Amino acid sequence: MHTATFTDCSKPHSDTLLVVIDMQNDFVHGTLGSVEAQAIVDAVVQKIQSHKGPIVYTLDTHHSDYLQTQEGKHLPIEHCIKGKKGHELIDELKVLLALSPCFEKPTFGSLELAQAIANDESLSKVELIGLCTDICVVSNALLIKALSPELHICVDAKCCAGTTQENHLAALKTMNSCQIEVF
Repeated sequence: MHTATFTDCSKPHSDTLLVVIDMQNDFVHGTLGSVEAQAIVDAVVQKIQSHKGPIVYTLDTHHSDYLQTQEGKHLPIEHCIKGKKGHELIDELKVLLALSPCFEKPTFGSLELAQAIANDESLSKVELIGLCTDICVVSNALLIKALSPELHICVDAKCCAGTTQENHLAALKTMNSCQIEVF
């Protein structure tokens, strides 16, 4: 999807964009699911429901050749294969995000998302939530920061989960060190 601004999102326009990262079946209940990921679902739902501005989301997107990719060689667990249930948003978010723009990404961060945010001069704040804190959340936060160094970027820690609690906390510390607000 190519989006220059987020004024046509499902929510009224404001200067704060909410970015929901990879809240997909495989990361919550599937092949890479975890108790920690399941534990943030209610907080993520509440955050989306209470957000007054535009919302976008990402989908980790792989294909049948996943195991031959660089990522697949390092993490040889098929996940988020396009066309399969594991690739889909979790049921709790399907209706909530039905009208929101989606950025499918073949790797951890989405350059397309970061560029769209950089091109939208109406934004003064971007908030990220989702999975996994230590892989895709941190990657997207740092890409956005690199392309928009003066933009206020923040991460709601209670709406994120990492591959482990230790990795979650390390990623939050890294983002905070890079002037991304963590709360």
